[in-house]
Parts: sequence; C-alpha cells; structure tokens
Amino acid sequence: MSARYQQNRKTRVSVALGVLLLALATVFLVVAQRLQGGTGITVGTASVVAAAGSAMALGNGLVQFLSWWRKRGAPAPAPTSADIGAAKDILAGLVTQQWRDETVLRSLCDPEPMPLPWRSTEHRELADHPEIIAKGTVAFPGLDVHIADMAHNFRALRCRRLVILGGPGTGKTTLAVQLLLELLRTRQPEEPVPVLLSAARWDDRAHPRLQDWLAASLAMDYPALRAEGLGPDIPETLVARGEVLPVVDGLDELPGRARVDMLAALIRSMCETDQLILTCRTEQFAESVQEIGDVLTATAVIEPQPMSPAAASDYLRACLPPVPHPAWSRVLDALRTGAAPALSEVTSTSLGLWLVRATYIAPRVNPTPLLELGRGSAAELHDHLCDQLIPALVSARPPADGPAQPFRPQHAWSPEQVGRWLTYLSHQLTRSAEDPRDMAWWHLARYTPTRPVRVWAGIAIGVVVGLAFTLLTGMPLAGAGIGLLSGLVVVIMIGSWFTESPGHADFKLRGRLSELLRVLRDGLIVGALGALIGWLMASPIGAGSVGARNIGLLSGIGFVVVLSLIRWVERPTTAATARSPRSTWRADRNLTVIRIISGLVVGLMAGAIGLQAQLPWSVAIVGGLLLGLLFGLMLGSHHAWLAYKLTVPRLATRGRLPLRAMDFLDDAHRLGLLRAEGPYYQFRHIELQQHLARGRQVTPEESRHP
Repeated sequence: MSARYQQNRKTRVSVALGVLLLALATVFLVVAQRLQGGTGITVGTASVVAAAGSAMALGNGLVQFLSWWRKRGAPAPAPTSADIGAAKDILAGLVTQQWRDETVLRSLCDPEPMPLPWRSTEHRELADHPEIIAKGTVAFPGLDVHIADMAHNFRALRCRRLVILGGPGTGKTTLAVQLLLELLRTRQPEEPVPVLLSAARWDDRAHPRLQDWLAASLAMDYPALRAEGLGPDIPETLVARGEVLPVVDGLDELPGRARVDMLAALIRSMCETDQLILTCRTEQFAESVQEIGDVLTATAVIEPQPMSPAAASDYLRACLPPVPHPAWSRVLDALRTGAAPALSEVTSTSLGLWLVRATYIAPRVNPTPLLELGRGSAAELHDHLCDQLIPALVSARPPADGPAQPFRPQHAWSPEQVGRWLTYLSHQLTRSAEDPRDMAWWHLARYTPTRPVRVWAGIAIGVVVGLAFTLLTGMPLAGAGIGLLSGLVVVIMIGSWFTESPGHADFKLRGRLSELLRVLRDGLIVGALGALIGWLMASPIGAGSVGARNIGLLSGIGFVVVLSLIRWVERPTTAATARSPRSTWRADRNLTVIRIISGLVVGLMAGAIGLQAQLPWSVAIVGGLLLGLLFGLMLGSHHAWLAYKLTVPRLATRGRLPLRAMDFLDDAHRLGLLRAEGPYYQFRHIELQQHLARGRQVTPEESRHP
C-alpha cells in the first residue's frame, strides 16, 4: 500500500471522526440547555470535551493535508558521501551482530567448521562461460577450502556473483552465513555490505526488480537507516549505488512458477557491477534455468561434494566428550568402514551431521540406535533423528536458573508442548503464501479471525465506559449510549491493528528541532480552531469566551500531546531493535505505554476543566482519565503489541500457543530449533519445518477457529 494512499486514508478517517465528535458535542449542547443543576453541567462539560476532540480530529486532518500538499512537489535533498559511509557502517554493524549471534547459537564453528568440500559445478548448463566468470582461472577449483579462501575466490570473480547449490541439508545457508561474516570481517570501505535475505519474502509482482525489493527490505529490517541524521531515502540510495551485496537464501522454497519468475527477475535486474550470492537446491535451480533458457550472467556456480564417511567420523569424534559412551567406538567404526550405509548417507550432509550431534552427542545418550537404523533406510533414520530432536534438545538444555544464557531456555517447557506448538506454527507457515518461512510475532494476530477479537474488545470497552459513566452521573440511559458508541468506535478503529508493523519511540532532538517547532505551531492552529468552535457553540457551562478558552486549550494542548508528539516520536524501530524479534516487541510495547500516558495527560486536562465547571471530583477526574485512556489506545500508527495481546489468549485457549508466546519463541531460539533473521524467526532447517508440517493435520474447523 503506497504512502500516499495511507496518508489520504488517515486524513479521511481523522476528518470523519472529527465530524462525528462535533455532532455528538452539538447533541450534548442541546440536551444541556434543557437540563438544570448538576446534570446540565455534566452534560455541558461533556459537550466541551467532545468539541475539543472534534477540533483535534479536524485539525489533525487539516495538518496532514497541508503537510502532504507542501511536500508533494518539493524535491528531496540527496544524501552526502558522509551519510552513505555512515549508513554502510551502521548496516555492517547490525548485520555482523545479527549473524555472529546466530553463528554461536548454531555451533557453526564448535569445535570447527564442518569439513564439507565445495567446488565449481560439473553441470555446465547451469553456469556461464568460465572465461566470463573469472579471468584466466576456473573459479573455485579446490575441494577443501577454508572460508577465508572462499571469500578470496569470491572477490576474484569478475562480477562477484555466486550461486550455492546442493541437496537438502547440505549446508547451503551455513556456507552463505559464514561467507557473509567473512566478507564483513575483511570488508574495505569501498566494498558493499552483504545482507542475507530470504527469497520467500520477495514478491516480484510488487517489486519487479531485485533492487526495489532490496531497498524495501532494508527499510523494513534495518530501520536505523531511516534515522534523520542520515538523510532521506538512504536504503534506496545504498541499493541504487551498489553499496549492498544481496545474499538471497532459499530460492528453492518458492513454488515452481514463482521460482522461475524470480530467477528471470534476477537475470533482468543484474547490471554490470551488481553483486549477488544466491542459494538454491540443485534440482530446482536446474529446472528453472531450463525453463528460462538462460543463466545468471558471469555467475560462478558451486556445489558440495559428499562428505566421506572417514571425514564425518573424524568430525563426530572431535565433537564427543573426552570419555564418550562405549558404544560410540562401534558406531564410528561402522560409519568409517561402510557397515552402516544409511548412517553414511545421512552424515554425508551438514544437516545429517548436526542431527546426529544434537540428538545423540549433546544429550550424551546411548548411540546404539544409530547402529540399528544405520543398517536400514536413510529416510527412516532421518525421520527418527527429526523425531528425537525436540526431546533431545529440551532434555540437554534445562532452563537457566540465573541470568539469561544463549544456549539455555529461560522457562520450562515439556517436549510435548514444544512439539505441539512448533507443529502448529509449521502448519501456519505452510499455508502462508506471503511468508512461508518468516515467523514474525506480529503475524500471530493473522493466525485467527480478527472479528471475534474486535467484537469482544469492543464489548469490554463499551461495558467499562458505560458503567463508569452511569456510576458517575446517575444517568443509565446516557451511560448505555456512551458505552455503545465507545464499543462501536473500538470495533471500527482497531481493525487495522492486526496488520500493522511494530514501532518504537524516538525522542532525540538532534536534527529534528524544526520538526518539533512545526508540531507546536500546528498545536496553536488547532487550539485556535477549537476556540472558534467553542465560541460558536456558546457552551452553557459559562460565558461564550470561557467556553471558547477551555475548548481551545484542551484542543491545542491535546493535539500536541496526543497526536502531534506521538506522530513525532513514532518510528518503525531503532538500531537496537533491527536485529532482534524480542527488541521490536519491547519497543512497540513501550510506544504503547507512552501513548497511554499522553492520553492520560490530556484526560487530566479535561478533568481540570470539569472541576472548573463545579463537577464532583470523581466525575471530572475519573471521566477525564477514562477518556484519555481511550484516546491513548486508539491513536498512533503502530499497535502490533496490542494486537498480539488481544490475539494470543485466544490461541492459548485453543492450545495452539502458550500465553507467553514470545517467551516460548525466544526459548525455541535458544534451544536451536529456530533461528532469527532480523525481526523474524525461522525454523533452523526447512527440513525440520517440513517434517513437522507432515505431522497431524489441523482440521478445517480448527483452521477457521484456531
């Protein structure tokens, strides 16, 4: 959805809300003129508050329209070289920290990298002419190469483009991550910053060119690049100037037609100096190349060679404790000599080695089943290892008693719970055409119909507001009307919450003082508009000038505190939140708290006006705070945390997820079952996700009512 459309939509909603509140204020005014005593004063004060709210909403629409009108034709200043250099350093730091943490969690170098050999593909139809790929030499001619040698070979390519092929679980993503970190570690200032992205997130219909998708992904995943001090449109500028090296992982995870379209889009997008690293399964890549009838220009293509039983045996022996279980000697001997062919086939890939290590070495259990199943079918052995993985990881890593530890969960979950909840998530991801791998905490709100959640939220708010108004004023009929109106507003206004992205609050003044001054100026304009409305209405709680003053003050200050300041501090996320799902969750929660506090401040102002109108303190203060709370909850552009809080209890009552869903996802990450890619979680291996998805199918009834 375009920014212009979003802006116009918000303007229309704001104007519509203003007109509704103005009509409500007029009704209150007419009723107050017919009532006497405290009741008339109460309704008159409600008229003042409604009029102030109307002025705020109408003024907000006017300010947004004028802002759009001023900017629609103004050219944006170009970022400077210093801005671009600073942005590259920030991006490199975020990507390094993100994937260094993942390297530790995934034990990629403990005790040493897996000895999986790579070399240029022997399928000549999958790669361009050798003399175009590299000058004078064949790219990646060796077998066992260190990751530093791999980075050196990559830099020696004429266009620095590489496709990493292989079968399931052969370590394509592992190699891509290791290569990314090595390129970052040895990066020169003039070199681009490598950024790993999941191919499943690219919709080539919305972003026909790789560069368009890459810029949009940078803006979403690393919002620190949107900082005011870096200048405008930094993600777009970095991509346009070739300052970002896209590492696109998992082309094979797309369905056939989409995979072909994406590869064709890559071919169209590549200019002379554009760099690229792509991972895909060999079979799917070959099918796509054959259908297109072309290859990626000047791109080296490498494939893994099967790990020998001797190399796999040596690696597993290095992972064993000094005094291993006695059965390990027989298992490793059978592996080395070929007496366990299924075990040899499974451990010829990095995934199979990791599964053996995670299910039998880490928990230090008897490895005899590896001998028995190793003489049978490789598929049965693989399924056995996947079945044993969750119980093995949960038992081997009990919850930490003290401070958080990277490899141990913070809470106690049974293997059955972990398996059931991850199975549910795997089913949801399988059904998702948009994000078949990316698991975002704010996407949980999309796993259940929103209408029941919105209706129940509206009923709860309406009942609370109606009862409070009735108890404070002694007017049951008016209380029922106010409660009904509040409930309808909640049902309508929170509809967008379940599709909004998370945000954070940024209070830094540097470089934003002029923007803050514009906020105060707009507040004066809205205050004057509120005063005009108050003077025209001639509120019955006092002289027309007094009513105009009260409405003007409440409108102007309320607009600044609740609307403009919230809009000023709201940002998608911060540098710290760009690399962690938990940090984005906390940042959006903190933003919600700030909005609520701002709304309560305006509510206290409304209560002060009520006290001036000689209302009982309970009516003025409680009513004002309740009104401010509603304003604080409704306003703003980022309500992902609130949508999460409304959705998770419904999922928990159905047994789909625990109430502490974020704690569970964090612990699944610490257990090594999930990995983090920026603000997203993913299953560590797509094969594990597919294995769980092949489990018990969720019925259509459960799908409609999770």
